Parts: sequence; structure tokens; C-alpha cells
Amino acid sequence: MKKLIVLLSVFLLIKPDANTQEIQVIQEEMVYKEINGQNLVAHVFHSPEIMKKSNNPAIALFHGGGWAFGSPEEFYEACRRYARLGFITFSFQYRLSINSDGSYPHPEISPIESVMDARSAIRWLRKNAGELDIDPDKIIVGGQSAGGQLAWSTALMDNINEKTDDLSISPVPNALLLFSSCYNTMEAWIDNLLAERRQRIWDISPYHNLRGDLPPVIAFHGTADTQVLFYTVLFFSGRMKELGNDFELHTFDGKDHYLGVGTEDEEKYARYFDEAILEKVDEFLARTGFME
Repeated sequence: MKKLIVLLSVFLLIKPDANTQEIQVIQEEMVYKEINGQNLVAHVFHSPEIMKKSNNPAIALFHGGGWAFGSPEEFYEACRRYARLGFITFSFQYRLSINSDGSYPHPEISPIESVMDARSAIRWLRKNAGELDIDPDKIIVGGQSAGGQLAWSTALMDNINEKTDDLSISPVPNALLLFSSCYNTMEAWIDNLLAERRQRIWDISPYHNLRGDLPPVIAFHGTADTQVLFYTVLFFSGRMKELGNDFELHTFDGKDHYLGVGTEDEEKYARYFDEAILEKVDEFLARTGFME
């Protein structure tokens, strides 16, 4: 990471549990994109031991918040956890459809711009893989809620790209992690955010852009989710299987959108998951060859 601009470095001593030796985690901020006078930042986490190696696996994460709210901080603890487990992790900022006075939608920023940023982020990772000490063929992308739709966009939405992006660099991840993800954008909230561009609602919908030969996926969803209705997940799961894709779905009876609520990890993580869910992610990453 020596040649890339580092905005901030924070050194943290993390003790994961009683059976694990203290591991130092370094947090840095890097600008991955400049657009319309705004710097978009990647929040990066890694351990000094990992930086002694090249070709490390990477996990890139996009926060939730309905494309208008939320913060990369939602994934800080998950990033630290996976930095201790041998990954270089990234929590990405992206443009939000909210005005400086707190009103929404923003007249020039919609989920389309959020999708552009997500795809730019993964292209940035691959372009700078050598300097970031990551393996360009071991990039796992994850997201929660609206961030799940953005994770999907990196794999599916080939017709939405920033004009300044190098289209020869693929934004398609090597695996996907989804927590209460949005799978279908046919809803009033997104229609409102798109405003005059609402005819493009189909272009940003994961369900309506599905295809075969996708990277392996693990997903978590509550059957009582009131923000992303469970039947849309079942439709998506069925179509994924028809197309022959590897889609590992874990469902939680009676759980709403925030799967971590009511667990001892509710305050530690961003309410979308807990340690038990992340342990299932560990198993998935081991199964797919990204983690020992």
C-alpha cells in the first residue's frame, strides 16, 4: 500500500477471544474515486503479518441505509474480525441520495450513482491489487440491505458504469456475502429516489439482471423481514438455482430485517448479523477456498 495515498492510519490491539493471542489491526483510509469534487474513501483494515505477504484474499463491503443513509462504520467490527483471520478488508463509502440539509432524494444522486461507485470500487481493488497486496482473483464482495443490492451490482449490472472507469477491468467478485439484501428494486422507495430516471429501475434490479455462471453466494434473511419481503428472496433463490448458480441461503424464522437484534452481538455489529452468522460465513469461505 506504499504508493497509494493513505489519509489516516489507526493502530488497534484487538483480542478476539480468550484462546487467541492479541493481534494488531491497522485501519487506514484511501481515496478510491474522485467524482464531481467529492472524494470517496475506502476504509482499509489489515494486520502487519498479512502485509508481509502478497496475494492476500480481500473482502469488500457496502453498508446499508436505503441508498440515502448509513455509513462505512457499520462494517468496522466485521472488517477487524476478518483482518484478524487473514484478509485485507475494505468498507467502502459511496454516494448517497441525500441533500446537505438532510432532505431526500438528491436531484443528481440516486441508486444509479451508488451502483457506479460500487463497480468503481471493485475495479479500483483489481487495478491496485499489487500495491494493496491482494490477490485480484480472491476478492469477496458483501453488503447488507441496500448494500446487498450494490454487492450484486458488481456482478450483474454491466450496463451501468462510470464514464471514467477502465471497462477492461472486471468488477465481478469471486464470491458474494449478503445480509438482509435487496434482491428486487421494484418498490416505491427506489422509484422515489430515481425520480425522473425511474424508467431505469429495471437496470439496477438484481432479480431482473440474473444470469448463469455467477460466483458462489451465501445469503442470510429473516422470514419476517418487513423491509425486504421474504417472498422476493424465495423468487430470487429459485431463479438462481434454475440458472445453476451456487446460492447458499440461510433463513431465520420470525426474524425481521436486523438479524443481530436480540443477540449479545447486537451492539458490536450493525444489527444485520451476529457472531453465529459470521461463523457460517467462515464455513462458506473455507468451502469455496478463500480461507483455511
